[in-house]
Amino acid sequence: MIESIEGLPEGVLGFNATGHVSGEDYEQVLVPAVEGALETHAKLSLLYVLGEAFEGYEAAAMWEDTKVGMHHLSSWKRIALVTDHEAYRATVKAFGVLISAEVKVFDTAELEQAKEWISAT
Repeated sequence: MIESIEGLPEGVLGFNATGHVSGEDYEQVLVPAVEGALETHAKLSLLYVLGEAFEGYEAAAMWEDTKVGMHHLSSWKRIALVTDHEAYRATVKAFGVLISAEVKVFDTAELEQAKEWISAT
């Protein structure tokens, strides 16, 4: 499941992933939020949280994630990933150099620091 994180500044989107994330989660929550925000902002910042309750992605969700990222490759200003899941931390760090956005990975305990960093855009 993907839920929006409220209370972030204009132009900053936040999402919290829990349980098993499906392609439908992307289609119903994340994609419409990104598309809607891009109607009024040329660039967005993204806070994405994979906390303790996160169990993984279904294949369709991974595909949707790739499509969103590639379709809007130049639309990101900053991306903050908050997670203790080492595989996702390493993946984001590796692919972060391929996009023009500033990318930073935070530990789960650093959620408030991540919110401050992503909001300082």
